[in-house]
Amino acid sequence: MLAAQKPQFITFEGGEGSGKSTQIRLLHQELVSREIQVGLTREPGGSEGAEEIRELLVNGDKGRWDAWSETLLLWAARRDHVENVVKPALARGSWVLCDRFFDSTIAYQGYAGGLPIGDLRRLQEMILGNFAPTKTIFFDIDPKIGLERTVERGLGKEGRFESFDLTFHQRLYDGFKELALQEPDRIVTVDANQPVESVQRDVLKAVGLN
Repeated sequence: MLAAQKPQFITFEGGEGSGKSTQIRLLHQELVSREIQVGLTREPGGSEGAEEIRELLVNGDKGRWDAWSETLLLWAARRDHVENVVKPALARGSWVLCDRFFDSTIAYQGYAGGLPIGDLRRLQEMILGNFAPTKTIFFDIDPKIGLERTVERGLGKEGRFESFDLTFHQRLYDGFKELALQEPDRIVTVDANQPVESVQRDVLKAVGLN
């Protein structure tokens, strides 16, 4: 069982309204209940410097940044987050659960935003080398349903990406699906249309805790 092995870096991915933020909290609670050392973090953000950059990215008009500007800000935040939070936690023997990571950059700025995937991958290699999540969980839900969920809960303070139209979110969804096909050993697809309890069971199975 994974809990008896080395620390795990688990990332949660999906479109808006996919339920990943609920599931990451539930997994965190489960690990704590099993007395497994675990940290909960997010991107963009997760470290002091990265949280400052997050404010620039998630607030304001949807046309505030073009895709390359967003990407460079995201990678600046990610570098700070990984070096100052994620790697030190793993070195201490702690699991790390992260709400979004580099797959979101490839999906949002690449597949949905139109930047060349090859260029994004080269940037990823420059900044992270071969560092990657142990396991990534992709929450698969129709983007229309996901957006309807965000409307129900309200956009709130950080609604910039949610305000993009359905065409953008369809490209985003297709991008995540393609990433899952490319890396089936790392990325586990979970049906996010199920009740919360059923999704949670699938998440536990994905990380070896069922």
